[in-house]
Amino acid sequence: MFDKVVIANRGEIALRVLRACKDLGIKTVAVHSSADRDLKHVRLADESVCIGPAAAADSYLNIPAVIAAAEVVDAVAIHPGYGFLSENADFAERVEKSGFVFIGPRAETMRLMGDKLSAIRAMQEAGVPCVPGSGRPLTDDVQDNIALARAIGYPVIIKASGGGGGRGMRVVHTEASLRNAIALTKREALSAFQNDSVYLEKFLEHPRHIEFQVLADNHGNVIHLGERDCSMQRRHQKIIEEAPAPGIDAETRARMGGLCADACRKIGYRGAGTFEFLYENGEFYFIEMNTRIQVEHPVTEMITGIDLVKWQLMVAAGEKLTVRQEDIKPIGHAIECRINAEDAYTFRPSPGRISVYHPPGGPGVRVDSHIYAGYTVPPYYDSLIGKLICHAETRGAALKRMENALVEMVIEGIETNVPLHRDLVADAAFIGGGTDIHYLERKLGLV
Repeated sequence: MFDKVVIANRGEIALRVLRACKDLGIKTVAVHSSADRDLKHVRLADESVCIGPAAAADSYLNIPAVIAAAEVVDAVAIHPGYGFLSENADFAERVEKSGFVFIGPRAETMRLMGDKLSAIRAMQEAGVPCVPGSGRPLTDDVQDNIALARAIGYPVIIKASGGGGGRGMRVVHTEASLRNAIALTKREALSAFQNDSVYLEKFLEHPRHIEFQVLADNHGNVIHLGERDCSMQRRHQKIIEEAPAPGIDAETRARMGGLCADACRKIGYRGAGTFEFLYENGEFYFIEMNTRIQVEHPVTEMITGIDLVKWQLMVAAGEKLTVRQEDIKPIGHAIECRINAEDAYTFRPSPGRISVYHPPGGPGVRVDSHIYAGYTVPPYYDSLIGKLICHAETRGAALKRMENALVEMVIEGIETNVPLHRDLVADAAFIGGGTDIHYLERKLGLV
């Protein structure tokens, strides 16, 4: 096992990684920006190194600074968490070339799956169902693009090949708006991802977002840990996640999970990863693979008893998976609410000092958060300040437990989206299960 690991992230995921390291007896190094000196994991780590000013581009996204910090503290490995550099293949490659272990997939695998078009081709070859689409980047040939869209059938969605996080997408309902929409999306993609390659897919009108968690070691062993439903979204950003997904039977779970595990073997995947699908009319359509730990990983941990972050560390250290597929037997139901520092209904960010903080507790209640009374939420980063996860024997019981936990949760001094979550867990359609990815925006009058 590693002697010392650099945690190249911030917030709740950095604290989550630190705790997993401590469980395994690994020394920890927190690298942080000048704005994050008071983060909980920075205070708890064995060592800490300031790698730059508040701006993420000058700190958490600064590859030379992260690697230099690992050299200074004589670390062995680097855990990227999620976001920031976690899916940057160049970073993974430079980490390995500098003599450290990157806790995640190989750089070549990240490149394969990081480009959505190459990922789709790989999945098609592995027999994983994909959304009908252009199958190649769009060119400047207007007539060719029109022909592709006609063959797919309107509405279509234009997607950035190198995109992610819900950015670089535009829905087109008519041929008249196709040309301008492509040009706009290409400009946005270039600005956001330094890559203006875009492609077309069929736009599904009422899909759910279902994803499968996988775990693979360096010895050819792969397992899947079932699925999550992440359909409660706003602007492609997940707000509530749950596992297992309502309405997915055991036979379907085994079939789709098996396809994902087989695809991992074919591409030589290692570590934790997630296959994301759109699900409509009983059919699954692959959209992308996330080659990192997901924000919503706790719901899978709660129903399977598998510590995904510890297994990330153990797999990266060369250990074999000791868990077999037949050992994975989901128990009960888990729901996660993402707690953000923002107005509950306008979604305006609300940085500032937390004057009072009281997290909920009790059986089946888990809070993954880095905040504390007196902590100041900075304005420079994502608004996520924690995750509230509730587990119970049934979905109905988990919803009731979540309802009670949200009432218990007290965060004063800043605005949070807790009131929105209270509204959603009492929403009749959500209680019924199976709401699509556009439900929240319809409910809020945003579409």
